[in-house]
Amino acid sequence: MAECGSRLRGFLRNRWLVFVAAMWMQSCAGVGYLFGSLSPVIKDSLGYSQRQLAALGVAKDLGDSVGFLAGTLCAVLPLWAALLVGAAQNLLGYGWVWLAVTRRAPVPPLWAMCILIFIGNNGETYFNTAALVSCVQNFPKNRGPIVGILKGFAGLSGAILTQIYAMVHSPDHAALIFMVAVGPTMVVIALMFIVRPVGGHRQVRPSDGTSFTFVYSVCLLLAAYLMGVMIVEDLVDLSHSVIVLLTIILIILLLVPIVIPVLLSFFSDSDESIYELLLPSPRKEEAGASTSVDEQNEVILSEVEDEKPKEVDLLPASERQKRIAELQAKLFQAAAVGAVRVKRRRGPRRGEDFTLMQALIKADFWLLFFSLLLGSGSGLTVIDNLGQMSQSLGYDETHIFVSMISIWNFLGRIGGGYFSEIIVK
Repeated sequence: MAECGSRLRGFLRNRWLVFVAAMWMQSCAGVGYLFGSLSPVIKDSLGYSQRQLAALGVAKDLGDSVGFLAGTLCAVLPLWAALLVGAAQNLLGYGWVWLAVTRRAPVPPLWAMCILIFIGNNGETYFNTAALVSCVQNFPKNRGPIVGILKGFAGLSGAILTQIYAMVHSPDHAALIFMVAVGPTMVVIALMFIVRPVGGHRQVRPSDGTSFTFVYSVCLLLAAYLMGVMIVEDLVDLSHSVIVLLTIILIILLLVPIVIPVLLSFFSDSDESIYELLLPSPRKEEAGASTSVDEQNEVILSEVEDEKPKEVDLLPASERQKRIAELQAKLFQAAAVGAVRVKRRRGPRRGEDFTLMQALIKADFWLLFFSLLLGSGSGLTVIDNLGQMSQSLGYDETHIFVSMISIWNFLGRIGGGYFSEIIVK
C-alpha cells in the first residue's frame, strides 16, 4: 500500500504527465485558427462588410501576438493562476461575441467587438506561455521537440475543434462560437494544476528517446487520421452516428500519450526519486562564509553541468550521480590550487532564463523578433480571410479548409522542432 501511494505521488510529479497535459491543453488553445470558420457567421449575423471583418481579424491577430502581459503574470504568479486568467479572458471575450451574434445581448459597436475579440484571443497567450515555460523547464535537453510538438498541437486545434463541432451537428452555426468560448475554458481549468515545472528534470533519461518516438508516432497517426476523416466527410454523406464514432476515435488518439507517464510511474523498475537527488539542492549559507566563495562554488557547479561528457547523461541514475560527484570534486580541487581558472559568467547563457532587459540586449532576441514580425503575416492573412476566399470559390462549408491548414500547420511545426534539434546537436 505504501509503495502504491509512493508511485501515485511519483505519477503526479512525473514530467511526462505535465507534457501530456500541456498537449491536451494546446489541442484546444489555438482558437485563433478557427477565425476562418467564425468570420462568415459573424459577417452574416451582424451584417458586416469585408472591411469591418478585416478589422476584427486585426484585433484577433493583436490578441494572439501581445503576450507581454501573459509572460509577466507567469513570472510573478503561479502558473495555475495565469491559466485561470487566460481561461476567464477566453470565456468573457468569445462568450460575449456569441451573445451578440445570437442577439441574446445588444450588439455592441464595431470597436467594442474588436476589443472582445482581442480579449478572447489574448487568452491563448496564457495557455501557450504556461505550457511552453513548464515543459521547457522540465525538458531542458529537448527544447526543440518540446516546442515543436506543443506549438503543433496549438495549430492542430482548429481541425480538432472542427471535428467536435461536426459531432454536435447543430443547425445553428453560432454554436461554434459558443464551443470556442466554453470548450477551451473547461479543459484549461481541468488541467491548470497539472501543467507546472516539477522536480528531478535536469537529466536526460534512457527512456526519453523511446517516449519521444512514441509521441511522434501518435502525432503522425493523428494527422493522417484527421486528414482521412476530413476527406471522407467531404466525399461521402455520413450519418450522424458515424461522425460521432469518428470523433470518439479522435479523442482516444488524443488520450493515448497518457500511457507514457503511467508506464514510467507504475510499471517501471527504476526509482524516479533517484533522479530528483541529482538536482543541486539550495545551499545554506554557513556563518562567516564569504560571498566570493559562494559565487565560486556556484560557477564550479555550473561548469560540472556544462563540461561533463555527454555519455554521462545516459548512465544509470546511481552511476551518473557518482560520476558527477567525482567531476565536481576534481574541479573544486583544481580551482583551490589554482590549476583551473574559473571564469565568471555575465548574464545567462542560451537556454537559461532571461529577464526582459537581459533579452533586449541579445542579438538572438531581435533576430527572432524581426523573423516573426516579417515572416508570419502571410499565413495570418490567409487564415483571417479563409472563409471569404472559400465562399468566393463556391464552397458553402469553410471547415474543410480550416482543417486542412491546421493539419499541415501541425506537421510543419512538428517537423521544425524535430529537425532543428538535430541541426543544433
